[in-house]
Amino acid sequence: MNEIKALQSMGFVLPSPAYLFGAIVFGLLGMVAFSRGKKTSQPVLTWTGVALMLYPYAISETWLMWSLGIGLSALVFAKWN
Repeated sequence: MNEIKALQSMGFVLPSPAYLFGAIVFGLLGMVAFSRGKKTSQPVLTWTGVALMLYPYAISETWLMWSLGIGLSALVFAKWN
């Protein structure tokens, strides 16, 4: 327990369950979009899949991660066919 308090005093905090759930969901959607984009030779779908898989590593705010994830998911939905 002292280790957690020491890490929190240095500025390290654990992500919320909503953040972890979103990172998993958008990562899986990114994998599907990436593989579909490679199979059908659609570069927009491929790179959007890469973005969906990697952006949670760069964003620490939960609301921002969900907003960007929904936007990128809408792009995947629009470019699916």
